[in-house]
Amino acid sequence: MPFRIAPGIRAIIEGDVHFAQVREVAPEDLLGRETVSFRAGDARALIHGRSVMITGAGGTIGAELCRRVGELEPRELLLLGRGENSLHKISQELASRFPHLRTPVLIADVRDQERLDVFATRHRPELVFHAAAHKHVPLMEENPEEAVFVNVRGTANLIRFARRVGAERFVLISTDKAVAPASVMGATKRVAEMLVAAAGRAGGRTRFMTVRFGNVLGSRGSVVPLFQACIRRGVPLPVTDDRMTRYFMTVKEAVLLVIET
Repeated sequence: MPFRIAPGIRAIIEGDVHFAQVREVAPEDLLGRETVSFRAGDARALIHGRSVMITGAGGTIGAELCRRVGELEPRELLLLGRGENSLHKISQELASRFPHLRTPVLIADVRDQERLDVFATRHRPELVFHAAAHKHVPLMEENPEEAVFVNVRGTANLIRFARRVGAERFVLISTDKAVAPASVMGATKRVAEMLVAAAGRAGGRTRFMTVRFGNVLGSRGSVVPLFQACIRRGVPLPVTDDRMTRYFMTVKEAVLLVIET
C-alpha cells in the first residue's frame, strides 16, 4: 500500500485542503527536524559572473551542485566527469532551465593528468568544486587500488589543475568516514583531505578547503533508496546494528554547505 503525506487535522477541519497538497513521502520528511537554510546573498556574491567547474557533475551531489550554482548565474559552468549518460542528463536539464548559461561538458577521468592539462589550456575556472570520488565502502574494500587512484591521485591531479589555471577557490567534498577511518574508502578520503590541507599551507593564489558530509538523504547508493528497494521486494532491511545511530542531511543542505564554505 503506498503512503502519502496529507495536510494536518486542523487544515482538514477548516477546509483549507487541496488535492495537490497530498503528496508522496519525500526523504526530507524522515529528518525529524526542520531543514537548515543558508544566506543566498553570500552564495550569489561568490558565484555570480564566475567560471565554475564541478567534477563528478553527473553524480547525486555533483548534479544538485550544478542546479544550485546555475541558479546563482555564473558566467559558465564546466561539467567534468566520466559517465556520459549522467553528464548528458544533467547538461540537458541545465540547458532547459538556464538557456543562456554556457555548460561545456568535459568527459574525462580525474586520474588522467594529461587530459586535465589539456583542459587547462582551454578553460580557466575561478572556482573548482571537487565532487568526483568512489564512495561505496564495501566495493572499495574489494578494490583498494581503484579507491587510491580516484580518491587520492585524482585529488592530487585536481589540486595541480587548480593551481595551473589560477583558480581562486578549490573545495574538496569529503565524508565523515575520513574521521579515524576504519575503511579503505575513509582512509583514501582522509589522505585526500591531507593533500588539500597541505596545498593550502603552501600558499599561493588558490584557497584550498574541505567540506565533510555525513549521510546524505536520497543520494545514489545511500541507505534510504536501499531500504525502499528492500521494502518493495519484501525482504529484510540490512540494519547493521540496532544500536547504530545515523545522522542525515538533505542533498540541498549538503550542496548549500559546499557553496557557503
